[in-house]
Amino acid sequence: MASERGIRVGNVPIGGGAPVVLQSMTLTPTRDVQATIAQIAALADAGCEVVRCAVPKTEDAEALRMIVRLSPLPVIADIHFNASLALKAIDAGVAAVRINPGNIGGTERVVEVVTAAKAAGISMRIGANSGSLPKHLDELAQHDQAEA
Repeated sequence: MASERGIRVGNVPIGGGAPVVLQSMTLTPTRDVQATIAQIAALADAGCEVVRCAVPKTEDAEALRMIVRLSPLPVIADIHFNASLALKAIDAGVAAVRINPGNIGGTERVVEVVTAAKAAGISMRIGANSGSLPKHLDELAQHDQAEA
């Protein structure tokens, strides 16, 4: 089933009848700008259209400004556990951020990141997995996934 609503990640349309987009994720430490850009270039040569970079540390977030500038592909910052890294990534000019609301630091921090992304005009991917959800929701999901 095709999505009726489309978004953009950088200049790449996703959903809304757009063709399927090939995304990959770098395996390099994001703070290693040279290696990360080399890997992104190789992914672009292989047909990748959007790339995700892990941002587990401040050094990774700080490297994003240069990576975004040099990357031939729109860059998505993959954030876990630290909303301030998402804010730094947004400030660095990423095309989108991916967060897990279950491990980013609570509702206030989620709202802070969403507000910053909206102000920057960028897309977000918000996804959760059972390991990051409160125990009562994990138990509820065993019986009623929609309610959980």
